[in-house]
Amino acid sequence: MQVTFKRQITLPDPIVLERHARCPHLGPKILFFSGGTALKDLCRELITYTHQSIHVITPFDSGGSSAILRRAFDMPAIGDLRSRLMALADRTVRGNPEIRSLFSYRLPASRSQGALERELQEMILGDHPLSRVIPRPMRTIIRRYLRRFYNNMDRFFDLRGASIGNLVLTGGFLANDRDLESILFIVSNLVKVRGYVTAVVSDNLHIGARLHDGTTILGQHAVTGKETPPITSPVEEIFLCDSLDAPQQVSCTLSGQVAGLIQTADLICFPMGSFYTSLIANVLPHGVGTAIKAASCPKVYIPSLGQDPETIGMTLTDQVTTLIHYLRRDDPDAITPADILDFILVDRTRGIYPGGVDGKILSKMGLSVLDVNLFETIPGLTFDPGHLAAALVCLT
Repeated sequence: MQVTFKRQITLPDPIVLERHARCPHLGPKILFFSGGTALKDLCRELITYTHQSIHVITPFDSGGSSAILRRAFDMPAIGDLRSRLMALADRTVRGNPEIRSLFSYRLPASRSQGALERELQEMILGDHPLSRVIPRPMRTIIRRYLRRFYNNMDRFFDLRGASIGNLVLTGGFLANDRDLESILFIVSNLVKVRGYVTAVVSDNLHIGARLHDGTTILGQHAVTGKETPPITSPVEEIFLCDSLDAPQQVSCTLSGQVAGLIQTADLICFPMGSFYTSLIANVLPHGVGTAIKAASCPKVYIPSLGQDPETIGMTLTDQVTTLIHYLRRDDPDAITPADILDFILVDRTRGIYPGGVDGKILSKMGLSVLDVNLFETIPGLTFDPGHLAAALVCLT
């Protein structure tokens, strides 16, 4: 029998936090739609209270090392997945600090291709200082996947700046019949990830955006403005496309497995980060909005602080309206705003939000503003991960 009830909670509640800290393996299933590194520090605090958090990550990155791998192997981006796996890895397990050091290492961009190949071969043989200190059998698994990558690497593949963690995941992807979920499972068990990490879809797709000035830009890297100049016109629409050369919009469908994870969550969180390329891109696949509606848990949006280059000209209220619009796209007639969003988590006193926090307008939209201390001492543009983790755990 299922029972629905309302209750009052305290944010944060020290008793609730202590209870979860004593039994994190029974902690709440807090589900995040995210990408990038915005949650790296939060994850390190979160595993104090729960080992059951769920991280649905965008695989649409088109910049840096991931872009080179995607072009060479016709695969989804794995850089953000690798970053989240490492952020959630159990640091107390023997060998994990060494694995994290290896996975975070990038081959020097200043060295020749021949020198980089020789360094990679040292890792494959287990002779490199970073791989030699990893205990067996973990070292054996990593060497096997690096060897698989190297054997499938084109002779013109550019190794400059390559993330070793990304190369290991790519080798594992190839070794497991190009099944992304399989290699995520293997690495999660290898480093004892205290949570669950998955891609929202495993399709090899890219992000496109139409701007208010009529321009169409393709690629996550072009929208987020980290490797290209920031956009100068607001985003009118964001969509998925097959390649960086084809602006035609395509669709993809959420898997039953990810839909099931969403529907069993104790809290669904739309966190801070790049608004369009990390958050909105994650809810574009067909079925996301429907799965969120079917989840009976609270849903909360944590807006970023300051001005996100992707949200040029947008206020906080505009961001909330846009998020709701994309979440309802599965079935606008059947999905109401109340089905997919309940709370906006802010720190009015210390936070800096574009356009301010208009509680009256948000209330008219059926949303409750939760005003919580999200900073340690100094107001500014950086969340305190401990305060934020505590607030989210107590919302479940």
